[in-house]
Parts: sequence; C-alpha cells; structure tokens
Amino acid sequence: MRSPLLIAGLVVLLAACDAEDKTATQEETPTPEPAVATPAPAPDAEPVAEEQPAGATPGYSATRNAYFGDLHIHTRNSFDAYIFNVRRTADDAYRFAKGETVQHPAGFEMTIAGGPLDFYTVTDHAEYLGILPAMNTEGHPLNALDRSKEMFSTEPQKIQAAFNEVGSSVRSGKKIEEIYDNTVMSSIWQENVKAADDHYEPGRFTTFAAYEYTAVTTRVENNDFGGGNLHRNVFFRGPAPDRAFSTLDSTNPEDLWDWMDAQRAEGIEAISIPHNPNVSDGQMFRLETFDGSPLDAAYAEQRMRNEPLVEITQVKGTSETHPALSPNDEWADFEIYDHLLGSYMVSKTEGSYVREAYRNGLKLQEEQGFDPFRFGLVAASDSHVVAGAYAENDYWSKVGIIDGTPQLRGSVPLPGTTGWDDQPDNSTAKNAAEWFSRWSASGLTGVWAEENTRESIFDAFRRKETFATTGPRMKVRFFAGLDYTDDLLESANMLTTAYEAGVPMGGDLIGDGRAPVFVAWAMRDTSGAALQRVQIVKVTSDSEQVFDVACHTGTPDPETHRCPDNGASVDLATCAPQGEGAAELKTLWQDPDFNADQRATYYVRVLENPTCRWSTWEAVKNGTEPNPALQKTIQERAYTSPIWYIPSAG
Repeated sequence: MRSPLLIAGLVVLLAACDAEDKTATQEETPTPEPAVATPAPAPDAEPVAEEQPAGATPGYSATRNAYFGDLHIHTRNSFDAYIFNVRRTADDAYRFAKGETVQHPAGFEMTIAGGPLDFYTVTDHAEYLGILPAMNTEGHPLNALDRSKEMFSTEPQKIQAAFNEVGSSVRSGKKIEEIYDNTVMSSIWQENVKAADDHYEPGRFTTFAAYEYTAVTTRVENNDFGGGNLHRNVFFRGPAPDRAFSTLDSTNPEDLWDWMDAQRAEGIEAISIPHNPNVSDGQMFRLETFDGSPLDAAYAEQRMRNEPLVEITQVKGTSETHPALSPNDEWADFEIYDHLLGSYMVSKTEGSYVREAYRNGLKLQEEQGFDPFRFGLVAASDSHVVAGAYAENDYWSKVGIIDGTPQLRGSVPLPGTTGWDDQPDNSTAKNAAEWFSRWSASGLTGVWAEENTRESIFDAFRRKETFATTGPRMKVRFFAGLDYTDDLLESANMLTTAYEAGVPMGGDLIGDGRAPVFVAWAMRDTSGAALQRVQIVKVTSDSEQVFDVACHTGTPDPETHRCPDNGASVDLATCAPQGEGAAELKTLWQDPDFNADQRATYYVRVLENPTCRWSTWEAVKNGTEPNPALQKTIQERAYTSPIWYIPSAG
C-alpha cells in the first residue's frame, strides 16, 4: 500500500525540491487597515469593583475574561513531524506562543500573529513518542538497528518502507517490539510534562500536560489506503500520569475513556478532545459503539464525562457542517476538506460533522433517553512545526518541509512552469492540489474563565464555556434566560444578571413554557476584519435553521431571517478590504418558531467581512494570479458552544 504524502515528503526531504526560496514569497505583509474606524471592543467583564478571592491572580473576574489559545501542537517528538525535518522541542513551542521567534524546518522564521497567546498545549503523538529522534541519534542503542539505518537512509524506498511500518503499527495497535522502548517514551513524556510545568505562569500564560491518542480506521481501495481520523487530544487539569495511554495499548477510544476513568479515580483529572471529525470517514459520530453494538445511556454518560468538547476547525478544514447536510445554509461551504488521512479518497460525510451530530443526539434523547453528542466547541491549528499559522496573510501550513513554500502548497505555480495551466502531472503537484492548497489558516480556542490558570481554564472546558474561531481573536458571549428584560443590554450589571438569571454557552436551559431570551454579543479582533453579522443556529431532532440576529447594516428580514448586504468586499489586486463593518454586534433574540415542548440546540456563529484567503495573499505577494481552483476570499468566523433547551417535562 502506498502513501502519496510520504512519497512526496521523502522526495523533498532527500532532493530538497527545486522550489524557489520561500523568502521571496512568504515575507511578512501587514494586514491592510480596516476601511472603518472602530472603537475598542467592550470589556470582557463588568466595570465594577470586585472583591478578589484569596489567592486570585491579577485580572481575576467573577464574570469571566476571554482567553485565547491553541490546544493542538506537535514537536520533533511526534513520529510524523520528525520524519519531515521538524527538530524543534516543546520549549520552542511555548516560546513561540509567548511571542518569541522560532525557525521553520524550511529555514524561515515564524512569529505569532496577533501577539502572545494566553494558553498553549503541546500534544505530541503518544505512539512511539520520541522514538524517531532516538533512532537518529548516534550512540543511542536504537540507532544501531537496521530499521534505523533504513529510516534515515538516502534511499527513498527504504525510508518509505520503514516509516510505513511505524504508521501501520499506530493504526493496527500492533507494536514493533524492537523500537517500542518504554524508557525512551516515558522519558520524553516526562520531558513534555516538565516543559509544560516550566512555562506555566499563573495569571499570565497557561499550559497543560497533554498528548495525542492516534486512533485511525483504515479503508482500502484500488491498492491505496485512507485513514479515518478518530484522534483525540488528552489534557490533564493538574498532575499527569507516569505514562500516556496510546493506540499501542488499544485502538478503541472507549478503552481510552476507561483508562481516563481509572486515572480520575486516582485523583488525576483529564478530558479528551476529538479532532478532525470531518475526515473521520463517518466514524466520529457513528450511531453505534466501536465494536458495532447499539449505543446506550452508559455509553453517552461515559463519553460526555470524558469528551465534553470537540474541535470544530483546524488546518485540515472545518467540521461544523457540509453543504450536503445543510443545503439551506448559504455559509455551509466553508473550508471544506474531505480527504482521508494520507489519501486522495473522500471521507464519508454522514457521521463526520458536528451539526448533524447535534441533531442525531437530540433524536436519541427523544427516542431512547440519552444524548452522546452534547459537545462544546473548540479550535486549534494541529501544527506539526511547533507554531500555529493563524493569519491568512502570514501562513506556513502544517507539516514541515513538504508544505513549507507557497509553491509546494499550491498557491503559487511550481518552478519551471508558466502558470496554472502548465502544472506537472506528478505527486508534488497532486498533493498541492488535493491536500495542502485546501488546508486552512485555523484556528484558536476562546474560553470564558475567571483567571488565566490551569484550574480556571480547565473548568471552563469542563462546563463548555468555550468558543472556536478560525484564527481571529474575536470575542463572543452567548446567554439564554427566561426572565431577561428588554433593558438587559444597557444594564451596568448585564453580565452578572445574565449569569444569575440564565445560563451561558455550554449550559442547559430548563423551560417553563415561555420562550427563552437569548443574548448574542460579538466583539471584533481589532487586528482582523470588521464584523458583518451574528447568527444563531437552531438544531432540533428533525430540522435546522440559521437566523441572522444582528447585522452591521439594518435589521434581519422577518421572513428570510437574513441581514441586508452590507456591500463589503476585497480588492483582489492588493487584498485591501473594501466597505465598512461593525466593531461590536449585540442583541436580544427570541426564536420565532419556538416550540416549548421540543428540545433544541442553539449556538452562535459570527461572520466577519470578506478577506483574502491565505492562498490569494501568497499569490498577490508573488505577483501571480491566484489559483483558479481555490476560493479567493473567505469570511473568518467564530462558533460558540451551544445552549441546550430542555422542556420542563425533561
């Protein structure tokens, strides 16, 4: 079975690819100034004096602050990073998140867009953690193995065969005994835990001990294989265990939950976050257990206890919904990526997207009394070069040297060609067209937490008071209550009242027959584009609706529930934004189709004005035409965790 990703990567690794020097096409370009003067966003917390609890860090707020971070980062110790020339460590990753500059495997420097983050987490693959660096270290016992000589040979076929055996082992769960070195893996795990502890600065910068559990399903077609992504990132609130549970222990995610339950019983609290359900081949939200048994209440309880969140957007696309699942949602076709891991095969759509899972969960609740899909929402980059690329105008993709230039990722024609009609018929061009050009500059997790500490942020994860963005640091609040009054938005104690008389994102609102009032409040990222609209997405067991609830221009049409067009656009010659937008959108809203007797899931989606996609930015910088196969502009967005409405009868 072949791996086109690996073939292309090894060719680049050994031949250094004859792509042009990246500095000519990826030098940093400042984002154009927005076309509208915008005041500073409203504060996160209320402008009233608060009594600080004993031991609180500076900035503590009982009504909670917005903090931004990345929950999915790989270093040299991940087997699929080291093979593509990644040599940076967890220390380098945390330094990057704090605002320092680190070097990409292709030789250029990476500095975080938008300034330092509030939290950051290294999540190296637990499977063969640190083994490839050991195999490539002269004097280490693993370096003497024939397998190591093949892995780091000068012959692509030998490297491919050796690396494919590692990948096959991760998928199957069958250990390669001669390189399954517990001493190495445990030592590197402890190094990563120590790096997280060393860089943790309560009140300023938060880290977590974490890792990736790399479960994959396999589909074989025409002598090719594709992986269905069942990966999870596992995070520890405080102390971490001595070792990480991996697919070499079990490929069944339900066994991971059993292990986490056992750790919890020993006082080690953890959650896992599934990622990339869009390429799970329909398996992430399947309506049966891993072994094919019917779902039941015990399954739902265990899954929600261990997996309260799901990653909705990252470099490999967005998993909110799909045009085939949401044909009446004009914004469903956003950064759709659908290829199985390491393959050109297309992932199954049903069972792979979050909005459909919400609908299926409600149906299970109504028919069988349990819902295993009550996820809050987060986002991340899944960078394998220690540094997330969140900005469209300063993008470096994900893997390492095989996607480290605009040419290799399909935004600029390959060297030696005359344009987009003259691209070669080879694996480099195909991988750029099928994979790298369709990846996204995404994303970041926002949390509403009292302070920037492990305990406070982890507790926000647990209660699902989280939101996801595709990169910009826009802030979004979402509340629902039965007793909110019309003057709530003007109240000096708005947030206190919103919490005390209702529930925030991630909460359950128990009905009493009255229609709830929702508060939707979005504040732009002052370094990003202005806001165009705020939407509330409603999901029931048999339907979904998208309501525009706040508009930059005018008010939503009562029949179509859509905002008037605000006329915002982009000058594609320069990527300068055209038109105006809002700095802040805030509204009270009631569902015009509310049914007091039906469960419903509501979440907010915020849309910025259009901006250039990263691929267009790179073409503009290079002085070439944008790739005609790609969207030229996008509308960056944010998604909140839902609020679940529950009728009074339960």
